[in-house]
Amino acid sequence: MSPTPSGKFKNPRARYNFQGRTCSIVGVGSYVPHKILTNADLEKLVHTSDEWIFSRTGIRERHIAAADEFTSDLASKAALRAMKQAGITPDQIDLIIVATVTPDMIFPATACLVQRKIGAKRAAGFDLVGACSGFIYGLEVGQQFIMSRTYDTVLVIGAEKLSSIVDWQDRNTCILFGDGAGAAILQNRPQAHGLLTAVMGADGAKSELLTIPGGGSRCPASVASVNQRLHFIRMEGKEVFKIAVQAMLTAAKEAMSRCEVSIAQIKCVIPHQANRRIIDAVGERLGARPDQIFVNVDRYGNTSAASVAIALDDAVQLGRIQRGDLVLLVVFGGGLTWGAAIIEW
Repeated sequence: MSPTPSGKFKNPRARYNFQGRTCSIVGVGSYVPHKILTNADLEKLVHTSDEWIFSRTGIRERHIAAADEFTSDLASKAALRAMKQAGITPDQIDLIIVATVTPDMIFPATACLVQRKIGAKRAAGFDLVGACSGFIYGLEVGQQFIMSRTYDTVLVIGAEKLSSIVDWQDRNTCILFGDGAGAAILQNRPQAHGLLTAVMGADGAKSELLTIPGGGSRCPASVASVNQRLHFIRMEGKEVFKIAVQAMLTAAKEAMSRCEVSIAQIKCVIPHQANRRIIDAVGERLGARPDQIFVNVDRYGNTSAASVAIALDDAVQLGRIQRGDLVLLVVFGGGLTWGAAIIEW
């Protein structure tokens, strides 16, 4: 294993990385639509109130895409900002990975539409479905291409237009979700450990707890499926909450164990921004101080695959993360899926 010069943590990937090629995030960017939907606005749509929503979720507002603004548009704008921060031109991008559950269409992949919009003509591209865990899954997949020297520059995006799959008649779910995108540029950065480890997990036996029943080969779109509202998010909130906290806690502990670090050594913990109660429960059980936990769910709601990507960009822009800091990302989503990643910034 390869310790940092300070010897404060170990890189569990070093034993496999026989070519000495690491993978770092060299630029991040995010984008959210201009329209803001507040809790007061939701009071006009369903039987709810600002106090009821905020006390249960910690959400004050969320951003909603325009009718003619699609997931590929959100993803492309976030990508261009990440590229600018990294100093990357479109022709340098080798691969585009878009994590999303709201693609523009079933096919072609949203990644291909992003490729066209940002002018990355050389890039291969594909979509990845990991729900709210999608961005961490995408980082781990992208890293493999960098470590193996297959590609030099990978663009990973988490992007969602969840307003297109929310049942605006269901007050238990429509209050939670927003639209947005976050992106990261992956490259090898000499003398840096970068992405140290990623823990990923899934439990398909509980897939029915968070799902959209209609639209796939099992239940193709029909008049009946539309009338039964099968093309909208369905969630068993209480069960998802209990599983989410434990799964995120387990993944985070496993990631720290691999790197031989304690929570005290983590500068910034960025959980999936689904619900303030989940965030607080995970932070408390990890033993994290409040100032270690980054929270922006109040401004964006749950943006699924975009959630930790947007939060990571926010944390960087606000100066919460500096070069050399250890960052812990931890997520949970439909599938059921979960994951955690530790990054040396």
